[in-house]
Amino acid sequence: MTISPTRRQAALDALALDDEALLKTCEVDYFIASGPGGQHRNTTASGVRLTHAATELSVTATERRSQVQNKGAALERLREGLRVLTFVPKVRRATRPTAGSKRRRLEGKRRTSEKKSQRGGKGDW
Repeated sequence: MTISPTRRQAALDALALDDEALLKTCEVDYFIASGPGGQHRNTTASGVRLTHAATELSVTATERRSQVQNKGAALERLREGLRVLTFVPKVRRATRPTAGSKRRRLEGKRRTSEKKSQRGGKGDW
């Protein structure tokens, strides 16, 4: 998965902000969450969805009956998602096996072959 440099920079900038400033850069949606929790949960808009426009990252939190607690959980998830976007993978270069590793591998194969040939057996299955 390749992430564009502008999206990575937007994530870095967003991580530098405190919670209130980060919330101001996000679109916040409240909705009625489904699932267990009884009548209180089914009638209040306690689910929270945060969408960070600059990075196109969207997270939701619906596990609590409280909108404030769900907003806090969604904010933590947003920060975790932003951290993932800032990760730069190491460039991998193809390498060749060393002469010693080739020799050891062949010696091991030779030993196994000799061991199997010493077993005797019928030979045809």
